[in-house]
Amino acid sequence: MATTFQSPRGSAGKNGTGRRGKNGAGKNGAPPAAAPSEAPSAEAIAALITNAPEPAPTTLKTFGAMMAREFRVLGRNAISTFMRSVMQPLLFVFVFSYVFPKIGSGFSAGGTAASAGNTSFSTILLPGLMASMFLMQGMFGTTMPLIMEFSWQRTIEDRALAPVPIWVLGLQKITAGAIQAFIGALIVFPIVLLVHAAGQAPSVHVTNWFLFALIMVASSTVTASLGLLLGTVMDPRKIQMVFAIVLLPATMLGCVYYPWSALHSIRWLQILVLINPMVYMSEGLRAVLTPSIGHMPVWAVLLALVGGTIVFATWGVRTFRNRVVA
Repeated sequence: MATTFQSPRGSAGKNGTGRRGKNGAGKNGAPPAAAPSEAPSAEAIAALITNAPEPAPTTLKTFGAMMAREFRVLGRNAISTFMRSVMQPLLFVFVFSYVFPKIGSGFSAGGTAASAGNTSFSTILLPGLMASMFLMQGMFGTTMPLIMEFSWQRTIEDRALAPVPIWVLGLQKITAGAIQAFIGALIVFPIVLLVHAAGQAPSVHVTNWFLFALIMVASSTVTASLGLLLGTVMDPRKIQMVFAIVLLPATMLGCVYYPWSALHSIRWLQILVLINPMVYMSEGLRAVLTPSIGHMPVWAVLLALVGGTIVFATWGVRTFRNRVVA
């Protein structure tokens, strides 16, 4: 049974589709022309602009996301990072604070102008080893990831696509390296306090907790900033040589195993080592942890650490930006 549909009356008017009106599907079968839409008025445009939602800031969110990625990578490599942070100070403390006193070759600061009475070598070694870990962890935590990202991995290109300026990415690298340096220096504390021969326990007394935290943060950031600078200006194929040239002299002449005041008998060396950032880390930590040992004025330490952070960070971020956009 056939069914017939009939369009309602009036739906196929003069200009509709039922009858081929003047503006309808004419002789050539063209579709009817669409009615032109009215342009929005100036008042409507102004209302849309006024009532538009403010864009959410993305710099802090992106920075937090990049830091979360750093912590996740650090968590995956937690065992290797912990072993790298523990082995060097553990061996130094074991040899100098346990083995040498046991065989009758212990060191002390007695008889120097820097101390009154005998002082265990563990007391001298604690601030120096913390400064050594600052330099090693801060540089390793910043320089080595940069080398991989700039060379064979080329992941730095993906980071550069983040919706933040390039200098923010450079500051994120410094922050990640500074956190690793801070953690590495804290690991030295229990090692030195627990590993020593009888009667060789370190004498540690925090004179000012705020100053201690300030020196710890400044030491972390200055080493991470230096790591960013080295990681962007040095040839990746020669980075091992750079570490040999920088780390070894900085450690041996960084007042790690002796206070800076003990170099008064070698005046030219006492002045020359002032170009070494590790000297100020060691002396600053001695001022707040082992005040019985002679140390530099705190104002000189803070001036060097804060000023070095500003100089190295500014220089490093600039070379980092040039390296990324090149």
